[in-house]
Amino acid sequence: MNLHQLRFVREAVRQNFNLTEAAKALYTSQPGVSKAIIELEEELGVDIFTRHGKRIRGLTEPGRAVLRSVELIMQEIEGLKRIGKEFAAQDSGSFTIATTHTQARYALPKVVQAFTQKFPKVRLSLLQGNPKQIAEMVLKDQADLAIATEAIASIDGLITLPCYQWEHVVVVPHGHPLLDAKVITLEEIVHYPLITYDSAFTGRAKIDHAFAIRELKPDIFLEAIDADVIKTYVELGMGVGIIAGMAFDAERDKGLQAISVGHLFGSNVSRVALKQGAYLRSYVYSFIELLTPTMNRKLIEQVMSGEKDSYEL
Repeated sequence: MNLHQLRFVREAVRQNFNLTEAAKALYTSQPGVSKAIIELEEELGVDIFTRHGKRIRGLTEPGRAVLRSVELIMQEIEGLKRIGKEFAAQDSGSFTIATTHTQARYALPKVVQAFTQKFPKVRLSLLQGNPKQIAEMVLKDQADLAIATEAIASIDGLITLPCYQWEHVVVVPHGHPLLDAKVITLEEIVHYPLITYDSAFTGRAKIDHAFAIRELKPDIFLEAIDADVIKTYVELGMGVGIIAGMAFDAERDKGLQAISVGHLFGSNVSRVALKQGAYLRSYVYSFIELLTPTMNRKLIEQVMSGEKDSYEL
């Protein structure tokens, strides 16, 4: 048994049981991958994959157990490599953050700026996607951590920590009738076309839920993943916008006014997600501490080791 065989098994599953694609991903030959898998099966005494002719089609029951062990072993191997890299160079390396557009555009710039000043030798990359996509990036070791709202809190294989709370705001042009209300209500908002986030982003589920429990049916005129897009169409007078409070800046958005609606849609918590059991380099801990001052390395290590079930703001 060797590491090449374990890598071949894992990659075959990742490539949807296509050994040709698995071989390409690992820069080797398809026959070599097939032979290595067969040799491993013979050594273990069980079939890892179900087959139709020479093609593999899926995992057998013992194959699923083998895959779980393979994932754990490969995760430990990656951890050993990272330990070596960190001790060889404490303040340099690569660091990849997966996040949503709203976080990257409005919440992270000052944190990233402070981080790069503190660790100028670290190569920082930002990957964007919806919460499900960025969670997958962390699970597949394509990113060191992910940052999004509560949507990533319940994904198997991830440990999440709260960063900060925020609320939605309604944005309207100057002189809009909603600005005359002392306390804005859902019944007032529902009379206007709404422009807000796509269903996968930025607390949209709470917006939908708030209207649903009052049995109101809003006219969602436009959905977007980008608050700047939402604000642009609001400025054109095409509807009322609902965006994250962090995405509104009175100086920058001079053509609009914001109305706090936390009392309607509740508060949201942005979270940082880490792969369960992952080895974190020193500067990753530093980044999280910059992102949320309520966190420190000792607390993060406790959560990662399972000593603490959960931590909330």
